[in-house]
Amino acid sequence: MNKRKLGFWEIWNMSFGFLGIQMGFALQNANASRILQIFGADIHQLSWFWLVAPITGFIVQPIIGYYSDRTWTKLGRRRPYFLAGAILASIGLLLLPQADLFIAILPALWVGAGMLMLMDVSFNIAMEPFRALVADNLPSEQRTWGFSIQTVLIGIGAVIGSWLPYVLSNWFGIANTEVIGRVPMHLLISFVAGSIVLIASILVTVITTREYTPAELQQFEIAEEKTDVIEKHGSLLTIIQDFKSMPSTMRQLSWVQFFSWFGLFGMWVFATPAIAHHIYGLSLDDTSSVTYQNAADWVGVIYGVYNLVSAIIAFFLPTIAKKVGRKRTHALALIAGGIGLLSIYIVPNPNWLILSMIGVGIGWASILAMPYAILAGSIPGKKMGVYMGIFNMFIVIPQIINGIIGGPLVKYLYNGNPIYALVISGVSLLIAAALVVRVHDTDDII
Repeated sequence: MNKRKLGFWEIWNMSFGFLGIQMGFALQNANASRILQIFGADIHQLSWFWLVAPITGFIVQPIIGYYSDRTWTKLGRRRPYFLAGAILASIGLLLLPQADLFIAILPALWVGAGMLMLMDVSFNIAMEPFRALVADNLPSEQRTWGFSIQTVLIGIGAVIGSWLPYVLSNWFGIANTEVIGRVPMHLLISFVAGSIVLIASILVTVITTREYTPAELQQFEIAEEKTDVIEKHGSLLTIIQDFKSMPSTMRQLSWVQFFSWFGLFGMWVFATPAIAHHIYGLSLDDTSSVTYQNAADWVGVIYGVYNLVSAIIAFFLPTIAKKVGRKRTHALALIAGGIGLLSIYIVPNPNWLILSMIGVGIGWASILAMPYAILAGSIPGKKMGVYMGIFNMFIVIPQIINGIIGGPLVKYLYNGNPIYALVISGVSLLIAAALVVRVHDTDDII
């Protein structure tokens, strides 16, 4: 018994919810530091606020993976989780930029940090089951294509989320200037739109996608003869045993993931202040001037560029991987991403950042697809959820480490200049590229 090959639109609809998730995620990535600074956060504290995301991911994703493997409802086993996550994330999107409305109860910075936490928990609840759903529903020969389509949708959603504030301000004339202590109107509207799109896109996947029953998946498991991991029945504590017995491919990929996501986290946290200071020549405590708001909006634009590039590149990843192998494809993409980040230090003006982000976009496309395509072939379907959750621990651990040390490094080692955090991020992606060589891809034809 083999899994049915799915058509393009079936795969597209199965991952369509990721468009909304990534639109919200992009709004958060491009604007959370900016919003928290408006509410009073110091630049050296930013990485600590961003710690919420990886810490919640570390806790939530393996648990969600464990329970989604064991869930079966009228909505299937993965869909209930990303539907619940989407609803909670939409609430966070609505309230994060409006945290000052609660100032009579709590300081706006506290409420903003709380909403950031809610969004992070919710995105983690939603994302892991989406990864597992693709691995559940597609045969091995379609998985690279499936994760690539998922990357396309991630890119489209992220482009919309990244560019929306700039478009509202520059095309429609909606104010992007800050009334002291309040988030600009173009950001408020963008976050409301993100909340609506998130719910709508998730519903497309929930309504149009069928999941295989546990009995069907068991038959596929027998047919594929995945006996390298022994099934353990028991409590939630079996996650610890699953962690100990993870496949060797997963262990090898963990180091690639570590340095990839260490670099990405540094970019997300420090890009806005680094570019405002290093490229625009602004002081580090300037968060209210028109020039700063324009610089921050431009960061959103270039974030959209790297996500647009990733969406385009994702269409070609399966073909490239088929010709040169998934490992080489991923290594070359990570090198492009590393060079892109390093080039930010030397660009002569903001327009050149577009070229830098093209390199980052190539790396981002592969980071979202290749590790999962490589991993899926090494683990059994009956543990797909829990192992995808455990695998995501190797995404959040480097972010936690960077979050803890990133601010102090900027303050004490980089003499307050956040541009060097981006330089370290570029070096980190190059290290990840070198580590891909030692990974064993069980399904690779090269």
